[in-house]
Amino acid sequence: MFFLYFMALNQFYEPMKRLLILFSILIIIAFLLPGCGGDQSRIADKAEYDEIWKDPGQSLDDRVADLLSKMTLDEKISQMVNNSAPIDRLDIPEYNWWSECLHGVARFGKATVYPQAIGLAATWDTDLITRIGTAISDEGRAMFHAAEKRGIAKQYGGLTYWTPNINIFRDPRWGRGQETYGEDPFLTSRIGVSLVKGVQGDHPKYLKAGACGKHFVVHSGPEGLRHEFNAIASKKDMYETYLFAFRELVDAGVESIMCAYNRTNDEACCGSNTLLQEILRSEWGFKGHIVSDCGALHDLYQGHGVSSNPVEAAALALKSGVNVNCGDTYSYLKQAVEEGLVTEEEIDASLAYLLRSRFRLGLFDPPEMVPFTSISTDVINCDEHQTLAREAAQKCIVMLKNDNNVLPLSKETEYVYVLGPNATNLDVMLGNYYGLSGDMSTVLEGIVGKMEPGTFIEYRPACLLDRETINPSDWATGGAQKADAIIAVMGISPLLEGEEGESLLSPTKGDRFDIRLPDNQVNQIKKLREGNEKPIILVLTGGSPIDISEVADLVDAILFIWYPGEQGGNAVGDVIFGDANPSGRLPITFPKSIEDLPPYEDYSLAGRTYRYMTKDPMYPFGFGLSYADFSYEAVDVDILSINAGEEINIEVSIKNNGDMAGEEVVQLYVTDLEASVDVPISSLKGFQRVLLEPGESKQVSFTVDEKMLQMVNEEGLSILEPGEFRISIGGSSPGTRSLGLGASKPVEIMLSVKAG
Repeated sequence: MFFLYFMALNQFYEPMKRLLILFSILIIIAFLLPGCGGDQSRIADKAEYDEIWKDPGQSLDDRVADLLSKMTLDEKISQMVNNSAPIDRLDIPEYNWWSECLHGVARFGKATVYPQAIGLAATWDTDLITRIGTAISDEGRAMFHAAEKRGIAKQYGGLTYWTPNINIFRDPRWGRGQETYGEDPFLTSRIGVSLVKGVQGDHPKYLKAGACGKHFVVHSGPEGLRHEFNAIASKKDMYETYLFAFRELVDAGVESIMCAYNRTNDEACCGSNTLLQEILRSEWGFKGHIVSDCGALHDLYQGHGVSSNPVEAAALALKSGVNVNCGDTYSYLKQAVEEGLVTEEEIDASLAYLLRSRFRLGLFDPPEMVPFTSISTDVINCDEHQTLAREAAQKCIVMLKNDNNVLPLSKETEYVYVLGPNATNLDVMLGNYYGLSGDMSTVLEGIVGKMEPGTFIEYRPACLLDRETINPSDWATGGAQKADAIIAVMGISPLLEGEEGESLLSPTKGDRFDIRLPDNQVNQIKKLREGNEKPIILVLTGGSPIDISEVADLVDAILFIWYPGEQGGNAVGDVIFGDANPSGRLPITFPKSIEDLPPYEDYSLAGRTYRYMTKDPMYPFGFGLSYADFSYEAVDVDILSINAGEEINIEVSIKNNGDMAGEEVVQLYVTDLEASVDVPISSLKGFQRVLLEPGESKQVSFTVDEKMLQMVNEEGLSILEPGEFRISIGGSSPGTRSLGLGASKPVEIMLSVKAG
């Protein structure tokens, strides 16, 4: 073909023209032939990524800037609410920022349901929590892309999860305390960081999902006043307790922070320059996005009165640093621009944070480039995740009493009687902010599944959740007298505690102003004990401390199981019959009485939590019994001394003196004995889970550094003062109450810190 072209040129054109035409033909041929004249894939890429923001090879900042430059003001504003609208002309799909995964993907179809957050904290197992976070985000990715393929984009179906709740459970009356990791800032931070790492993954470019630390800050009841109350907290309490876990999550790279409904120290949290700009952005260097709690911007003018109308509220929130509004107040941002309250440049700067998150999630990139788009829907509630849920449920169970080693029961026990309002109650498996599983097990089912053929088991509800029965007949008490063991499944449920609007039986919007076990349940247990010497095992459900002082001495064993998730019933059966050894530890103090607490509306830490509470508790923070028998011994330690800036290694030996393998949660607490300001009675600074076979001993090592010995002064500054410190290492928080309940005697070590 080329020869024919050349002959034609030679016949009809002059030599110079022939050379020019020939050169042009050669160039065309070079670009048409495969492998010649350049990289065809590169040219195709240029055609595919004709805009910078669509090109995954460009820098994140350049992509964000390019996309912003192509959006109108109306389009920008449409992206700053939780239900972000599609922008068809730019091929940007709709996206809803509001999704939940407190203890499993929530409110989005079938998913694995893990124990409620407070139960996860009771495991004191950071590795377990990371594995759960990983499983949750695997399921979430699979569910998101399955819905995406069907063209469905709804609330709760996104990849930005508003979890974890790392507020401090400062008072057992708070109904939402079940969503938290307890009362201690250190434990809260370790569990929270572990979940965030699992949810977000560790890919260098893409987020598997986005986690969110909430609610920023000092948000811990009362529920009925949350849209208007003003939490007053000293700088010391703020930095020592309320802000601590948030700072740790920011340092760990959490993708978003949610500002709270309430005011803190006179500033509405979602309109607080102090919290969102000075602390979060400037002091901590937070790079992610900030989301309002749902409807919180309405509260700026309707509840707190810091703005007079929604236009001013939108402007205040934007200037304070809120990037996405859960609600519709940001629909007034255009009016705010027109009135000169904000500028379009300020809107650009705020929206940029949200666009960065969407780019990091890979939502604007080809699916084949994002490693998580290939996760199969087979992972959803798969066998592996169900096994993980069962492990978590086993480890969250806290044994509070086991007189005469009543537990574990033999599977060949001839006659077991199960009763109580929560034995068949699925609600107590779930807690709040839950997903749905097709494989739920109640406590009764878990117990029945353990009984050998030829043995007897009987069940009666016996009483209602929180009120006396209308029919006075009582078949349960008499029947129970004949059994070899009685298992009473009592406690409370999400109908009695939870978030405002969720708890249908709560007269106080989900809070519990009376934390006693309901009177009708107390009466039922008293009737069971009358004239009966058979062992009574009390299984308690709940997401917060329950005052059981009236019945604790009437029963032989007590298991607190929280809201243990889809495998909770099976896990209870495992523990009762000895297939699992209880290893949960309390993440919150159980007071003897509500009278031992300061007023609920008082946000000072004085008199609260194990760190500042001087009254003896019913059950101490960190407490929990085991079928194993652990003992502690110091290793080559007398009196230790270090200089400021140094660190020291402390070892203890722990032995299992029992006949059953078990995991001990080894806890390290520090007490500053010579501080110049009020400091905690003791503070948790480290913990490890240790598995020991019968008769086995292991040495456990902790490194004590300057950070662990620092105190927070009245200005909120962390400083190290020279002086004497006591290090306590054991199986519970320090105190005589723990020993009286059967906790192992801790090792106590004196440490002298010299000035640097």
